[in-house]
Amino acid sequence: MSEKRKPARRMSEIPPQVLAALNRGETETANLVEWLATDQRQLARHVFGAAGIGKHLDAVLAAVATVPKPTAMQQTRIIGLALARVVEVKESPRSAYQRLLRHPSDVVRNWVGFIVGGQDGLGLAEKLNAIQSLAADKHFGVRETAWLAVRPAVEQELEAAIDLLSTWPDHEHEGIRRFASEVTRPCGVWCNHLVRLKSEPQLALPILEPLKSDAAKYVRDSVGNWLNDASKSQPKWVVSLCRRWQRESKTPETAYIVNKALRTLRRIDQ
Repeated sequence: MSEKRKPARRMSEIPPQVLAALNRGETETANLVEWLATDQRQLARHVFGAAGIGKHLDAVLAAVATVPKPTAMQQTRIIGLALARVVEVKESPRSAYQRLLRHPSDVVRNWVGFIVGGQDGLGLAEKLNAIQSLAADKHFGVRETAWLAVRPAVEQELEAAIDLLSTWPDHEHEGIRRFASEVTRPCGVWCNHLVRLKSEPQLALPILEPLKSDAAKYVRDSVGNWLNDASKSQPKWVVSLCRRWQRESKTPETAYIVNKALRTLRRIDQ
């Protein structure tokens, strides 16, 4: 099925053939509506056998069934974490992990993020190394799930994570640069707050400083949102940092970030 199609605005508008292809894992979702409409349990029935993990299907579906009316994200998390117990992160191209990682369905690749995040046998550095390809995935949803999946590991070893991520802002791929900012946002979206960064946002400067004039709007939005998060608990620090950045970097990119960073404080002052 061609990926170039006009995405539906409502679930009821998704053509039956498109929905069927999504549920079989033959195509990617084109927007959030299609992602929400995808039947992940049906998708698992189509995918697991081809990936060589069919024997685990019943157990994974049973895990999903433990949550009454799970949301799409809850299903993604449950399936991914259940798979993390039976699928190892391996480089072998014939491994189940690599088959899922290369799958044409973005929803399946979302599961892979949680396979990485849920691997008890992987240390923080190994998880970040494994998640990097998903941070650079072509699909916006997979890039979003990638940081959500490893955020608990980042929270547990925050200073080590910042040290490991401090080289990511130099990467040529904007998705990887953005990941370093997004995974450490003090508040974030759909996730627990990083309490320590709410009180000590300066810890993340090794990540933020190299991004203060990033060429990609995708990255600038994340950095601006990061600082806006921090402004709710450490407003003086954010104002001070923004003023310094404005002195040191007189680019439109920095001005964009600063404007986004201070939006909550401006509303309070009005």
